[in-house]
Amino acid sequence: MGQVLADLPADIDVPIAIAQHRHPDSQEGGLAQLLRAQIERPVLDAEDKMQIEPRHVYVAPPDYHLLVERGSFALSVDERIRFARPSIDVLFESAADAYGARVIGIILTGANDDGAGGLARIKQSGGVALIQDPEGAARRTMPDAAIAGTVADAILPLEEIGKFVYGLCVKVAPVREATEA
Repeated sequence: MGQVLADLPADIDVPIAIAQHRHPDSQEGGLAQLLRAQIERPVLDAEDKMQIEPRHVYVAPPDYHLLVERGSFALSVDERIRFARPSIDVLFESAADAYGARVIGIILTGANDDGAGGLARIKQSGGVALIQDPEGAARRTMPDAAIAGTVADAILPLEEIGKFVYGLCVKVAPVREATEA
């Protein structure tokens, strides 16, 4: 995850939300602190009703689902999905519902199929579906499930994902500027 973020140049101003399966008793702020040491972007544990800001990286806190709303986040303690809270499906599905074709979903290594359904929703909403190549994943269950569950825009080694995302962001920037005028 840190490598993907480190490969995004500072001029890319998209906000990034991360859901990683962690033990409910994990230290809050621990993942954010680790990422801050690896990248030069603000990294925060997401809070309920926190505004989404450009260039920021938001991490789902342990034992909370992270939902994306238009312009802000919401936290939930609803039931676990596939034994996980935060759930990647919950994050991806809410992002797709809020932002549709403007969402890029990325599935990395993992030990269950959480995220596959949410990635399919992103794709159905016109967004982009990226998946880490299972051959290089520490745990291939999550990438394999995502590949089985949706037509990916790209299946890439970890070290190529950040560069690919950069290319996507550079391509859409002129379109976004033109529609804002």
